[in-house]
Amino acid sequence: MFDKILIANRGEIAIRVIRACRELGIKSVAVYSEADRESLHVRYADEHYCIGPAKPATSYLDINKIVEAAKKSGSEAIHPGYGFLAEIPAFAEECESNRIEFIGPPSKALRKMGSKITARKNMINAEIPVIPGSMHALKDEEEVAEVAETIGYPVLIKAVYGGGGKGMRIVNNDAEIEKAMELARSEAESSFGSSEVYVEKLLTNPRHIELQILADKKGNIIHLGERECSIQRRYQKLIEETPSPMMTKKLREAIAAKAIEGVSAINYENAGTIEFLIDGEANFYFLEMNTRLQVEHIITELVTGVDIVKEQMRIASGEGLTYRQGDISMMGHALNCRINSEDPYSDFVPCPGTVTEYHPPGGPGVRVDSALYAGYTIPIFYDSLVAKLAVWGTNRDEAISRMKNALNEYVVEGIRTTMPLHKAILNDEHFRRGKIHTDFVQERIGSLMAEDEFEGEKIAALSAVLAAYLSNRQEGLALVPQRSAKGVSAWTMAARRALMNP
Repeated sequence: MFDKILIANRGEIAIRVIRACRELGIKSVAVYSEADRESLHVRYADEHYCIGPAKPATSYLDINKIVEAAKKSGSEAIHPGYGFLAEIPAFAEECESNRIEFIGPPSKALRKMGSKITARKNMINAEIPVIPGSMHALKDEEEVAEVAETIGYPVLIKAVYGGGGKGMRIVNNDAEIEKAMELARSEAESSFGSSEVYVEKLLTNPRHIELQILADKKGNIIHLGERECSIQRRYQKLIEETPSPMMTKKLREAIAAKAIEGVSAINYENAGTIEFLIDGEANFYFLEMNTRLQVEHIITELVTGVDIVKEQMRIASGEGLTYRQGDISMMGHALNCRINSEDPYSDFVPCPGTVTEYHPPGGPGVRVDSALYAGYTIPIFYDSLVAKLAVWGTNRDEAISRMKNALNEYVVEGIRTTMPLHKAILNDEHFRRGKIHTDFVQERIGSLMAEDEFEGEKIAALSAVLAAYLSNRQEGLALVPQRSAKGVSAWTMAARRALMNP
């Protein structure tokens, strides 16, 4: 086992890895940007090194700085967490060339699954069903139209090197191709450094199911069951649960067998997740592979008792898997809510700021992974995820009830969060019955604007618009607050837009 590990990440996932290091008797090294000097992960680590300015490109995405910090600290391995450099082959290669163990898959496996097209080809070779679509990057609108004609509308234009819902656009007919292609390419270029796109058939109201796997360097592979990730907004996961309420033993065994075949075919090592879409007739199709630790890994830990992060470290150090497939059983039910610093009442605008009061929930079966504390200022430069709230129950009903209680107990003041959205979802009767799919939030929840909660602000904002036309626009604009006590509401924003663009 390693003596010292550097964590090439920040926030709650860095803390998660540091805790695993402590339990294994490993010294931890944190890296941080200038914006993260007061971050909790810096305080928790045994050592810490500043690696540059706030912007990710000059700190958390700078491979040379991170490798130099590892060498300077004498770290034998680097854990990338998720996001940033976690799935970048060049980072794993740099670790390999400097004889630093990358706690993740080998660079060759990252390259095989980094491109969505290459991943599709590898899974087809492994005889795993994939969603119908193109098998190469498409050059222009004409090629998109040709593929769409073959597989039928609607289709989804997707970034070849995409992830997290970025670089994706739905196309319903030929007339929508040009604009969708332009937007998808532009977003793909800015997010992933490549404008290449391809096309897949858009499945109607599928369920998003992923399978957690672990593979050691000795050829042993096991799975830890599935996670249901169908509750999404704009392809971003909001709530995950395990086991899936639609899963049967027969379907789980079929999906697991195919996932393990796919992992074996690419000589994969360490933790990974094979993601599938399942249609209404229980047909499953490979979607993508996440070659890293997942945000939602904690609910799998709750139902299986397996510490996935510690297993990652053991595998990377050359040890065999602690478990065999027969050792794994799924006990009870677990839910995870991704809590973001966003305003669900104002089109989910990011809400960085200072946390003035913080009280996490507790009680049986409640787990909070977060780097928040009272007085902490959330930077504007990074992902808006600020906490993962997970619960375990003996069954799904108890888990839902426990999550609702935990959300009501959770106090985060000074910023707005997505917790009102989570509460709305948990209170929906279709969700409670397990009748969910990837368009559930759009169809069942819609806008969260509470008329009664913002009635006073609504009247004030609309009155300001009227005042502007009775006097002058600048005086009216001054009457509309830029921020309310609870954040920027949709009514305030609409009023300001009306005044600024009459």
